Order: sequence, then C-alpha cells, then structure tokens
Amino acid sequence: MSRASSLVEIAQHLRSNVSRLRFDQPVCHVYNPLAYAWAPHREYLQRYGQGRHPVLIVGMNAGYFGMAQTGIPFGDVEMVRGWLAIRAQARKPRAEHPKRPIEAYACRRREISGQRLWGWARDRFGTPERFFASFFVINYCPLCFLGVSGAIRTPDKLPAKERELLFAPCDRALRETAIALSARYVLGLGRFAERRVAQVLEGIATCSGAPHPSPANPRAGSRWADQMDHSLAALGVRVPSRTSKVRTT
Repeated sequence: MSRASSLVEIAQHLRSNVSRLRFDQPVCHVYNPLAYAWAPHREYLQRYGQGRHPVLIVGMNAGYFGMAQTGIPFGDVEMVRGWLAIRAQARKPRAEHPKRPIEAYACRRREISGQRLWGWARDRFGTPERFFASFFVINYCPLCFLGVSGAIRTPDKLPAKERELLFAPCDRALRETAIALSARYVLGLGRFAERRVAQVLEGIATCSGAPHPSPANPRAGSRWADQMDHSLAALGVRVPSRTSKVRTT
C-alpha cells in the first residue's frame, strides 16, 4: 500500500470514529469535514501524501473559515484553489448552524491562519511539490465545534469526558499518520498541538512547537513566518531558499 493510500485509510477510520461521538451544550453543532468535504480532503492526501515526509506540521482542529469550508488543513479558500490547486469541492453537511453556513469555495472570508501558513510555504519553497517533498500538514482533530450563538469552541475547552473520548481516535490517527509518513520531526502549531504531539509521538519522532498563525495569537502577526523558520531551525530543520533542498540535521 502506498503512503497516500495509507493516509486515506487513516482518515477514513478517523472520520468514522469521530462521527460516532456526541457533544453536549454549550456545543450545539459539530462540523466534520472528513464527511461532507471528503472529496477535497482525499484529493489533498492523494496528491501530496506520496513519498516520505520527514517533517510533519500539526494544527489543533478544523477552523470555520478554513478546513470546515474546504476540507484542507488551514484551508484558506484562495490558497486551496490557487496555490494548492485542489479542485474537488465540499458538499453541504446534514445539519448547518444558521449563523455558520458551509459555502465551500464561495466563502469570501479569508482564513488568516491558512493565509500565513500556506503563504509561508509558498514564499519559502515556491511550489507545492517542493514543499511536500519534505513537509506535510494535518490537523490533530478534524472537527469544528459551534455554540448556539455561532461562537467557535476549541477541543481543549470541552468537558473532560468528551475530551477523553475525542482524543483517543485523534491520538491514534496522529500516531499512524506520523508512522505512515516516516516523520522524523513533528511541529505542533500552538501550545495545544505542541502538547499533543509531544505526548502521542514520544519515542516516534522529535517533537517541538511553534506559535500558532491565528490572529488571536499575539505572538503571530507580520513576523510569524520568521518565527516559523526559527522554530524549525531549533528542531533541526533548515528551511531552504527556492533554489536549494530542505536539510535536516
């Protein structure tokens, strides 16, 4: 089985496992893009998941203006359609929050975290092929949680019992993904992802963290790309110029 096929199978199992979960108030809607946006997610895995990927970048969970709309981690619409050139589109989920519709590529709001992450990859590597020759990007949790008002809730804010039931399949998928990719270095974006990768991948890969590219993070901003370079260098990964290959120490 190819690495891309392994990633598709891991995602299918994760989709099935998290679809069985139920969440109480204040969560009222849960979007699972591995279900209604499976077509673009599968295209992402099949196109860019081939071969070895020594560096794995891990985000927290699906953002409403990102993966929830496009099915792609940090999936800013313009970056997904333009730089990543993913053509398959998300469908509508079975139940939509009235204040948070899924518009797929018709969504006009930019996903700032995705702009920053994929913009960094584009500016440092030039083409997706050069970036994915060494790197891969996933979210730890594929779900997007919404409250009654439409407010976004993150996995770390769930009750302890719900976190336990959610983290078990997400941990398994993260571990299987890192092994399938032959990842040597794993970088969690934000403290939540940093803690999860350190706990789940101990003994499997060298793990560290970087500031999350979200505008809610005061450490992000205009210099986030430089912070990303620094975090990777501290991990042992040198980001190349457009005319050289990535180097790991």
